[in-house]
Amino acid sequence: MFHDRIPDVFEKLPVTRSRRDVWTALMPRRRRAAVRVGMSTATALADLVAILGVAALVDFAYYSAVQGAVPAVSTSGSFELSALVALFVLLTNLVREDYGIETMLSDRPHLTRAATVWVGAWAIVLVIGFATKTTQDFSRIVSLGYFFAGLPGLLLVRAGMLTLVRRAVTPTSASINRIHLVGYEEDIARFYAHNDAEALGLRVIGTSYLRRIDPMGDGESRRTQLSEDLDLAVSVVRFLRPDDVFILVPWSEASDIERCIDAFLRVPAALHLRPGSVMDRFPDLKLARVGRLSGINIGRRPLGAGELFLKRSLDLTLALVALVLLAPLFLAVAVLIKLDSPGPVFFRQKRYGFNQQPFGVYKFRSMKSETNAVFKQATRNDSRITPIGAMLRRSNIDELPQLLNVVQGEMSLVGPRPHALAHDRSFENRIALYARRHNVMPGITGWAQVNGLRGETLTDLDMERRVQHDLHYIDNWSIWFDIQIMVMTVFSPRAYKNAR
Repeated sequence: MFHDRIPDVFEKLPVTRSRRDVWTALMPRRRRAAVRVGMSTATALADLVAILGVAALVDFAYYSAVQGAVPAVSTSGSFELSALVALFVLLTNLVREDYGIETMLSDRPHLTRAATVWVGAWAIVLVIGFATKTTQDFSRIVSLGYFFAGLPGLLLVRAGMLTLVRRAVTPTSASINRIHLVGYEEDIARFYAHNDAEALGLRVIGTSYLRRIDPMGDGESRRTQLSEDLDLAVSVVRFLRPDDVFILVPWSEASDIERCIDAFLRVPAALHLRPGSVMDRFPDLKLARVGRLSGINIGRRPLGAGELFLKRSLDLTLALVALVLLAPLFLAVAVLIKLDSPGPVFFRQKRYGFNQQPFGVYKFRSMKSETNAVFKQATRNDSRITPIGAMLRRSNIDELPQLLNVVQGEMSLVGPRPHALAHDRSFENRIALYARRHNVMPGITGWAQVNGLRGETLTDLDMERRVQHDLHYIDNWSIWFDIQIMVMTVFSPRAYKNAR
């Protein structure tokens, strides 16, 4: 067995003060916990200052413009309102551990989470106000100004704090996690090949390599060899005193893992089992319980019950409003289609929806009507497209009848675009996780479409890029993400790219 405590470059250093400084940097620092708590506290205080500061500015601006004088804090009521909002924002973030260093270093959608908390805190404040009949104590104009000005203020401060924390957490900072690796040589090499410790907010201060046991050897000698390796590894860990120990032994070596666990439970460090290589494709593994059964959760339901209710409420409300407002446009388009070429106004085609259940998707007819026609994807300068149809496709107006599918519960306003059945059957066998697109409702528009990934798919790579965007949407869904995609659908030039 051998150990790699520090990078090779330091092994060549002479025994001088500079080399002793290297060892000093590798040893645990008592300030680590204080620094981490300080960073978390500073982030929370920054949120508090942002919330109270924006409220004070809105209060000052309103009363200066309307009354020419700013009332005392005790009489305006703005301080009580902002303090209540701040209380719910901070408590929610504390419960969700959003102020933790690991959370701030992760790839979570931090600003989206902060916006969700802001809206949720205001919803709670409104409920409390109605329940206690105290809403009349606050100026509606000030409250609205506070709501709309406070969100960008909070997001700006949070973005700034995230940047500061990520710059502060360097391999030499006192706040970084110091880890020790234990495993066979090939498994440790695989860890280094697939992970950038510095980017993960870690510093590897030691590595203990276990010797491969001769499969032809007797059981007693194999146990003795592993015991010697583990005893030496434990001694090294006690000397280096890392914060965490990662056991990288493959899960197929169950008996060796159990002996590693028994050995390292004796040292004062957090102990981790590194998932096997098959788990590397799932970045957000977590232990979950279903009833009394425990397991590693590698994929959750795409949307929970509350998320489904929120999304469906938004879909149904906006779809009904849009159908009423767009009724004159529907009538005008119907007349133009009838005048342009013979055939029906609407075109309906079978598509796969949620859980691969087939349904008929509505569109304004943009091609010449043909009986018993075999499906063929539209191409650039397709002769089947009518003049009016070309205009409808370029402007995305041909998709508007799918609002009827949304009202019927077959589609959502935002989601992966439903493809023709022939495409689904073809690409499902050629592109990994293609069928996972059907784990959510298909949408009139989607993340792929607003990024210009629409129209003809000439190669498998074209479809793979589209599927990657769809899966990103599924894995990162939020109501704000839906609203962002809707806005981009209307105003982003990329949403009209390849429309034909």
